[in-house]
Amino acid sequence: MNRAELTQADCVVPSWQVSPRVRALVTTRAGGVSLPPYGRFAEGVEQHGGLNLGLHTGDDPERVAENRARLAALTGARVAWLDQVHGDAVASAQDAVASAQPLLADACVTAATGLACTVMVADCLPVLLCDPAGRAVGAAHAGWRGLAAGVVEKAAERVAQLAGIPTASLHAWLGPAIGPRAFEVGAEVRDAFMQGAGDARDAEATVRAFVPRENAPGKYWADLYALARLRLARLGLAQVGGGGACTVTERERFYSFRRDGRTGRMAALIWLADRA
Repeated sequence: MNRAELTQADCVVPSWQVSPRVRALVTTRAGGVSLPPYGRFAEGVEQHGGLNLGLHTGDDPERVAENRARLAALTGARVAWLDQVHGDAVASAQDAVASAQPLLADACVTAATGLACTVMVADCLPVLLCDPAGRAVGAAHAGWRGLAAGVVEKAAERVAQLAGIPTASLHAWLGPAIGPRAFEVGAEVRDAFMQGAGDARDAEATVRAFVPRENAPGKYWADLYALARLRLARLGLAQVGGGGACTVTERERFYSFRRDGRTGRMAALIWLADRA
């Protein structure tokens, strides 16, 4: 198998004004060896060649291992895989790569070069964070539970501490996630975010992130992107990019658990290169 088949063209790469030492990408369905239902999707048909990176999806472990090897070859970094539990724990990439078992965490940070902070997604929101001078980076897995619990804020604070800068000076990028007209939630999700709202302006912005569904009392369309931006704004971050994709509706590009149930996982990675 030719690992050169996975290229940056198969990935989503952030467009942000930061040090060239900061490298980041989010994988898509393309560039691997997985078979349906973990395959790539082209011309309206699911085909072989999917880049499923999740070991607990039911896919052939050997194919997942090959997909992960292709990703490592593309990045040239040691990938810090986590055991994600929709919580707010933040691990160090050094600890993650040194552990015999994946660490239970939903975010990863580092100031070391050659270690890729990594989170897996298939509808949940990946949030990539960096010091624009290239001194520290981090990645957070933000489903609604983790987002409401503060995983993004905690990851951002850790990255800022490692870089020795104010949290407000960080840059953030929001990767592909379930879009605001595909993510149906109940009142309990809205309530969880309303409980964390601050002043009246903050509460109003939170309310706007939940659009009531017609003819469905107690149901809302939730905007994960807007909720993440609101939480980053509370930290003072002004440099926030991304947030324009939808994993559910963009079937040819992305895996989606909500759309398909049995499906693969993508990965969002951010790391520091040895030199610019």
